[in-house]
Amino acid sequence: MPFESNTYDLFTMSFGIRNCTHPEKVVREAFRVLKPGGQLAILEFSEVNSALKPIYDAYSFNVIPVLGEILASDRESYQYLVESIRKFPNQDEFARIIREEGFGHVRYENMTFGVCSIHKGTKPRK
Repeated sequence: MPFESNTYDLFTMSFGIRNCTHPEKVVREAFRVLKPGGQLAILEFSEVNSALKPIYDAYSFNVIPVLGEILASDRESYQYLVESIRKFPNQDEFARIIREEGFGHVRYENMTFGVCSIHKGTKPRK
């Protein structure tokens, strides 16, 4: 990112990091541009609660692409959405990436039974 290091108090991203080829590089850049004590918050689709997984998978693979075709004449983009969600690291794996890139107080909160989650971390003060 073309920003100076240690500049920002907050870095946020919603439903975008799973589209990045190297999400760890995005987290690393967020760490670089944040001031010490700065906050990271990333909202992303996640691994759904195991009790809902069969229903959610059936909906995701069979309904979402069809809706994309009907509503937007674009089945492929909605198929990509479903596939990109499956390929993205689960909550614990993504939290590990955030931690490995230097953030402290790393945590996540599942929303809607894990359909999405918000990941948070703090850049340590010097």
